[in-house]
Amino acid sequence: MTVTLLDPTNEEVPVARQVTPRPAEVKGRIAFMDISKRQGNLLLDRLQEALEQRLPQIEISRYVKPTFSKPAPDELRQEIKAGNDFVVVALAD
Repeated sequence: MTVTLLDPTNEEVPVARQVTPRPAEVKGRIAFMDISKRQGNLLLDRLQEALEQRLPQIEISRYVKPTFSKPAPDELRQEIKAGNDFVVVALAD
């Protein structure tokens, strides 16, 4: 199966990416990253409420990107990767 991913960033030279297989179930820790755009935190609040009701066995960690106009700093990305099993990024404007 071929999947085409469209990257909304302005890449002059597209980067080859590989899709990670989906797990059979969601368990462990989920990172929520607010990218600092307007009302992204509200989206994450509602999503967190819904996930905690449906999946009480999960833990959710919240992170905030310093600015929406630049990629997340390496240190933040490494922290999220090291401590979480899944990542949700919020863009709600």
